Amino acid sequence: MLVIDGSFGEGGGQILRTAVALSAITGVDIRVVNIRAKRPEPGLKRQHLTGILAAAKICGAVVEGASVGSTEVLFKPGTIRGGSYTFDVGTAGSITLVLQTLLPIIAFADSPISIEVRGGTDVQWSPPIDYFRYVVRPHLQGVGYDFVVELVRRGHYPRGGGLVRVRVDKPPKFFKPVNRVESGRVLSIGGVSHCVKLPKHVAERQARAAEEELYKSGTRSSINIEVEWYDPERDPHLGPGSGVVLWATTENSILGGDSLGERGKPAEAVGKEAASKLLEDLSTGMAYDRHMADIIIPYLALAEGPSTIGISKLTLHAFTNMWLVKNMLGVNVEHGNEINAPTIVKIMPRARA
Repeated sequence: MLVIDGSFGEGGGQILRTAVALSAITGVDIRVVNIRAKRPEPGLKRQHLTGILAAAKICGAVVEGASVGSTEVLFKPGTIRGGSYTFDVGTAGSITLVLQTLLPIIAFADSPISIEVRGGTDVQWSPPIDYFRYVVRPHLQGVGYDFVVELVRRGHYPRGGGLVRVRVDKPPKFFKPVNRVESGRVLSIGGVSHCVKLPKHVAERQARAAEEELYKSGTRSSINIEVEWYDPERDPHLGPGSGVVLWATTENSILGGDSLGERGKPAEAVGKEAASKLLEDLSTGMAYDRHMADIIIPYLALAEGPSTIGISKLTLHAFTNMWLVKNMLGVNVEHGNEINAPTIVKIMPRARA
């Protein structure tokens, strides 16, 4: 039984999500204590609980302590089974954070697998679903993991109601290492600016502000930001909500930037913020943006060979995941120690028997 201190590093839900995923994949029993100890309201929230119970269902795990507010969970995994699964966060809790737990696990299923998750697709403190579609998925394809992600319906705080489907036809059961340090020249910039249960001009203004900020930076790359809006009479979303996700396709990589709308925040501020985040990460010349850095770490730690990557910003989330893969997998990880600074990360998985 491996005991994981959930208060380490960022002290939030990241360490729990990754620990449960690695437990399911490796078959190692874990006890996670001090869950979300550094948050104003420690313990499990609905989205964390959904991720744990969903993982348990997929791998036939025995779980203790799985309830809202719990600060300690026991997870004893079984066999990862394919099939069709449906999960509901029950609130506007983040679907993408649930997927962060489940995606590594279902790559090791014994047969094709599909999952359907209901909740929030575009909510604070989590990657928007378009970031998963246009940044995360291409990067995971790069490590040999191909899957389909379908956005059926968006969900925003506080009403939720979003729906996402993921399908893996051929679970790879392994990941390829990568060597990708520099991003290289920007080839093009894409994006999606959406709004639901709001006037169309909100999405248009977000897109226009993002485009203006990008051009102001001196970029000469083509920019194509799609405006997504629904006629109120046919809009299937609960809403209201809006947001922008941008991605830069470079010679060696794809980097993203995003921003969400909120009450009292001008549409122009939303678009400018998304562009500023993207430009900041691009300015480092590194191949992985600040959010992809922590997402990719578990996959590279499970890869069949060493990897070297350049990340635009060493966040506490990334730092925490590096610490966790060292302790759970015996992986050797080398990186700089200055938080919020660019760094090169070397990941050397333990040789398989």
